[in-house]
Amino acid sequence: MPAAPTAAWSLAEWLAWQEQLHPKSIELGLERVRSVALRLGLLPARAVTLTIAGTNGKGSSSTLAASIYREAGYRTGLYTSPHLQRYNERVAIDGVQASDADLCHAFLAIEQARGATPLTYFEFGTLAALWLFREADVRVQVLEVGLGGRLDAVNIVDADAALITNIGLDHTDWLGDDRESIGREKAGVLRQGCPAVLVERHPPESVLAVAEDLQVPLLRLGRDYDFSPRDAAWRWQGPSGALDELPLPALPGAMQLQNASGVLALVETLRGKLPVTPAAIAAALRSLQLPGRLQRVGACLLDVGHNAEAAEVLAEHLRSLRPAGRVLLVLGMLADKPVEAFARLLQPLVSRAFLGGLPGARGLDAPVLQARLRSLGMETEACRDIPEALRRALAQAAPEDLVVVTGSFVTVAAALDVLHE
Repeated sequence: MPAAPTAAWSLAEWLAWQEQLHPKSIELGLERVRSVALRLGLLPARAVTLTIAGTNGKGSSSTLAASIYREAGYRTGLYTSPHLQRYNERVAIDGVQASDADLCHAFLAIEQARGATPLTYFEFGTLAALWLFREADVRVQVLEVGLGGRLDAVNIVDADAALITNIGLDHTDWLGDDRESIGREKAGVLRQGCPAVLVERHPPESVLAVAEDLQVPLLRLGRDYDFSPRDAAWRWQGPSGALDELPLPALPGAMQLQNASGVLALVETLRGKLPVTPAAIAAALRSLQLPGRLQRVGACLLDVGHNAEAAEVLAEHLRSLRPAGRVLLVLGMLADKPVEAFARLLQPLVSRAFLGGLPGARGLDAPVLQARLRSLGMETEACRDIPEALRRALAQAAPEDLVVVTGSFVTVAAALDVLHE
């Protein structure tokens, strides 16, 4: 690979180069990335911007919001992270993922503008999404925060409206070790006088304090809007009225109703700028899909969850399924995740766990993961990697058994590669 990028580079070459460009994989802060965005003419954004932060549920909320505006006829950009199998998943315009050529074109523009300013892998990707959205002249851009909020690269854009999903203990090395500290970081996406939606019924006080200081028009679940399930449909009630007989989100899981309810409240805050019909909302709910979120593939259920809150949602879903046979667990996790807390919530439902090692400096190898789970009394089998763990689980599974694959995006991606062979 040449020392400096060229227009002939492939997407793989660009991504490999970005990974070694900055000495740190994560460096929170906005000064560097904002300076490059200004040189590219990306700020202030022309598109109406929705920023979505939180611990869990960001991906499905972002995807639904973008789908609603697309169904309503607006040209829409969606930026999410991390990707599951292909980097291109991170950037979509009107539901179509960015091509390799599009991304390489954006990267070259960023490289020519950045000069001596170092950028991380994530910062390059964020700028590329904003550049592509600007070039496509999108009317709406939905931006999912990668880590935290206040110092995340996405936060260089002033959101016209923001949504904060649930707040749990994740990325504690960066954001703080309690909900109040983490909430304060995530509330950094709020802007003076601009509306925001909270999806939790009992959000951290730190979030409410930031919103009050900034005089943010706040919509809170249970106070300003709410939802109620009704057999095969549901009802949403907001400040301007109700929507009855809405179709259930196509994405499985009881939590999806709460997430969808927050998205509808977000859409409500922008109805003066971006009117949306009930038909557009219904169509988006019916088509909501997101790989790796309680996804069924044959005998397997795959979920990218990796913290205690996600494990609770997965456990609740498993109880609702009432599988006829055993639940066999394929688990791979990163070292900085709450391994014991995550597995403890699943342990009562699991007959046997097949542990796979994950690559990279943050990945736990199977023997270490097995040692950390020993105190839970879970019956485990250590395997070299996720493909081996999945193949062993499938070989031992009876027709009525369910194989659950979880613990990380990396875990689910490796499993999908096996299942698609």
